[in-house]
Amino acid sequence: MPNNLLAVEVIAGKILGIRGKRVMLDRDLAKLYGVSTKILNQAVKRNIHRFPDDFMFQLTDEEKNGVVTNCDHLKALKFSYQLPYVFTEQGVAMLSGVLNSERAIKVNIQIMRAFVKLRHILSAHKEFEAKLRELEKKFQGHDEDIERIFEAIRLLMGLPHQKQVI
Repeated sequence: MPNNLLAVEVIAGKILGIRGKRVMLDRDLAKLYGVSTKILNQAVKRNIHRFPDDFMFQLTDEEKNGVVTNCDHLKALKFSYQLPYVFTEQGVAMLSGVLNSERAIKVNIQIMRAFVKLRHILSAHKEFEAKLRELEKKFQGHDEDIERIFEAIRLLMGLPHQKQVI
């Protein structure tokens, strides 16, 4: 897998928010690792002690339906009778040791970079949102003040009152 920005962005697009955690679906991970979903899940089950609930969990029917509805690339999942597993960032890190192949190591590095990139994006978004709120609070009511200043200038200049039309 090439070590480029596009790969990280593609991977970041497969990171979902479920139960307040950022996770990746077993089928997306299997595709990235170049194995079938069945093989990936078998490897996990053989090493289940490495995957506590905060590393991996199975989706409910409702969560699965939500994922299928919101992610175009997962339409085929709609007809699957099995509920998919999802892996948190720590679970993904553990997967590279369980799969233990050269490709798994390379893919895992790209996935970790994608999680980091997503954290940076979310952090920047929160900072921007906070600054925007601060500016809104700072300038709240200034439109009326500016309008009063213009009205006072008009009165001083002897100009008729002009209603602002936007």
